[in-house]
Amino acid sequence: MTPESIIAAIQSWTKVAFSYLTAPWFAYQIAIIAVLYGLAKVLSLRVEPRLEERAREIKGHPGLLRVVIALLRRIEWILFSLFLFVALTIMRSVTWPSRSHFIAIALSLSLAWLFVAVLSRVIRNRLVARTLSWLAWIYVALVILGFDDEAGTFLDSLALPLGEMRLSVLLVLKAALLLIATVWVAVILGRYFEEQVQRSDELTPSIRVLIGKVAKFGLVVLAGMIALSSVGIDLSAFTVFTGAVGLGLGFGLQKVISNFISGIIILLDKSIKPGDTISLEGTFGWIRELRARFVSVVTRDGREYLIPNEDFITHRVINWSFSDDLVRLDVNFGVSYDADPHVVSKLAIAAATSVGRVDDNRRPVCWLTGFGDSSLDFVLRFWIRDPQQGLTNIRGKVLLALWDTFKENNIGIPYPHREIIMKKEPGEMPVSFGEPERKSQETD
Repeated sequence: MTPESIIAAIQSWTKVAFSYLTAPWFAYQIAIIAVLYGLAKVLSLRVEPRLEERAREIKGHPGLLRVVIALLRRIEWILFSLFLFVALTIMRSVTWPSRSHFIAIALSLSLAWLFVAVLSRVIRNRLVARTLSWLAWIYVALVILGFDDEAGTFLDSLALPLGEMRLSVLLVLKAALLLIATVWVAVILGRYFEEQVQRSDELTPSIRVLIGKVAKFGLVVLAGMIALSSVGIDLSAFTVFTGAVGLGLGFGLQKVISNFISGIIILLDKSIKPGDTISLEGTFGWIRELRARFVSVVTRDGREYLIPNEDFITHRVINWSFSDDLVRLDVNFGVSYDADPHVVSKLAIAAATSVGRVDDNRRPVCWLTGFGDSSLDFVLRFWIRDPQQGLTNIRGKVLLALWDTFKENNIGIPYPHREIIMKKEPGEMPVSFGEPERKSQETD
């Protein structure tokens, strides 16, 4: 399309539009459209709050509620389209169809905008939804007005030759819209397939995550290939581009690729899985989710750590629930030398058994481990099956149970004593403080 033909087309369009706009019946139609839109706007302010209050009573169907709310937020366009339809029907029955032509166009555009606006509410990203809605409505408006062929020819004339390939604005728009649509459908299908896989009890959690991620990634890649091929783009033209991307991966994205491969290895060897309780470099928590690049670990204080997958390959990881959830904990304590160690062991075992989270199937044990400076030293060992509920809290409960039991049985928990002897000048008697269990001297 040459510049001269474009100028000629614009001039012809201008003449037609001028003759159309100066016709008397055009002003009548504009007035009718303005009045009907104002009436629809006023009525929507009264009707919308009441209907939305009724719609909020829908429970258990979030998808249906979302569509209903999207319709109610555009109640003025629904009323406006309804009023235009009634006006168009009346005018075509009492006058010539040409005198209601602009009202028919306004009705078609309003219905198109209503349909596109409601449909775009499915997309949660506001910017993407608004952009797509405007592009779709502009295309529909061009079709309704009969300018789609001219607009397509004009956009196709804006092209950039790339070797054997001709890249035009029209081709880019078609590819972008089709790519967005196919990828969106692929993501929905992948999410649905992943949900179905997660419900399978025959697969382990790691295999379920792996199958879901591979399915979603494969569907997205397939959707992209289908979209680009359907608009006539030769995928072999991206050979140089993929080579450049591969070079960039080799030099600048080693960590990204390393984390991605580490994530696949983690899923395959089943070393960790969602729900496992792990410790890694001071971080203790349970795994909420496995991602392509990181692992989400939630701690007892509610913090969520996003730990790169590579750390689970290269660092020492404690998986408290790798083969099973049974975990043994140790509590060290000491009692006075006046106590009978045999009685202390029995009382400590009974105190640990009284705590709810201590496993009943494995009896706790208590051993005398040494004769300390001020006490008989013991270690109490017990088992739990829910490490994700915390370790410090169960140790604290066991220690409180020991304290209560020893108090009831008059068993003392000693604390160390020291005697400090301060030497004076020759001829003066030394002064001592405290009653020692073992004497020690300090000199100035």
